[in-house]
Amino acid sequence: MSFPPSTDSNSKSIEQQTVEQLQQGRSRIITELGKVIIGQQDVVEQILLALFAGGHCLITGAPGLAKTLLVKSIAQVFRLRFQRIQFTPDLMPADITGTEILEGGTEGRRMVFVRGPIFANILLADEINRTPPKTQAALLEAMQEHQVTAAGTRHALEEPFFVLATQNPIEMEGTYPLPEAQLDRFMFNVVISYLPEEDEVKVVAATTAGARQAIEPLFSGEDVLRFHEIVRKVPIAEDVVRYAVRLAAASRPRQQGTPQFVNDWVNWGAGLRAAQFLVLGAKARALLQGRPHVSDADVRELALPVLRHRILLNYRAEADGVSVDQVIARLVESVAFNPGAPRR
Repeated sequence: MSFPPSTDSNSKSIEQQTVEQLQQGRSRIITELGKVIIGQQDVVEQILLALFAGGHCLITGAPGLAKTLLVKSIAQVFRLRFQRIQFTPDLMPADITGTEILEGGTEGRRMVFVRGPIFANILLADEINRTPPKTQAALLEAMQEHQVTAAGTRHALEEPFFVLATQNPIEMEGTYPLPEAQLDRFMFNVVISYLPEEDEVKVVAATTAGARQAIEPLFSGEDVLRFHEIVRKVPIAEDVVRYAVRLAAASRPRQQGTPQFVNDWVNWGAGLRAAQFLVLGAKARALLQGRPHVSDADVRELALPVLRHRILLNYRAEADGVSVDQVIARLVESVAFNPGAPRR
């Protein structure tokens, strides 16, 4: 892997060491997670890519698919502080961010800020769509700015900071769908489905036997922050960036060059942040696989997790039985990668 020339030779050697550390550690990460997580290789890879790129994840899946266990295990591998919040209809913003309390002492009374569970490295927001919008919005500033504001005072969050929110696709009665502005803050929407029969047999056998194997920490929070920096330095050709931009733009209905099926089925398409996350995720993917540059294949592989929560279908799509994933698959087929093509 080569990087832009550096005036500091020592800095360059640190970059190369970080790349080697990440690439050599990939198989060890999978091995450690494999002690408690069986199957779900695509899910694990997508969450790791988001972690290395510094993004947040939305996980959609039925109950009992080890979502909480997976997130907690990743926190253990990277030696990150883990907190879990069970979102309920009566949860208040202060229950997440923290609040000020009156504290007495020898010097008199004063207001002291008591930190909430959001002050962690990895925050699992379990069933985020079961809490009202006011409480959901409490996460918005934290996800974007990595800080919370209480009583007019800003409090910086610990770094790295990674939000992983889960949604239950069933029992939607009484839930509060996340608004588009908050959905857009999530880098990926990762879908966890049921395992094949053989994997389910392994899960049942393992979870009904003795104690699980302990997970060995492999990295630290400082390592993760270095990974964030190195991912952004991965070289990428302008043609690949332009392809990511065109792929996101093609999802917007009633625009010049938009495919007809998008005009027919899509009410709202992906914004600029989708293209940014396509590029960042592609860089992380190339880095993990030990390739010296990003390819258009990396962008295509991440189209589903990046776009599926950013495309809003209309009633016609619902009547035609068309899903978001099917629309994205057609988008990938219809938007060609044309290196060296004339610029419009």
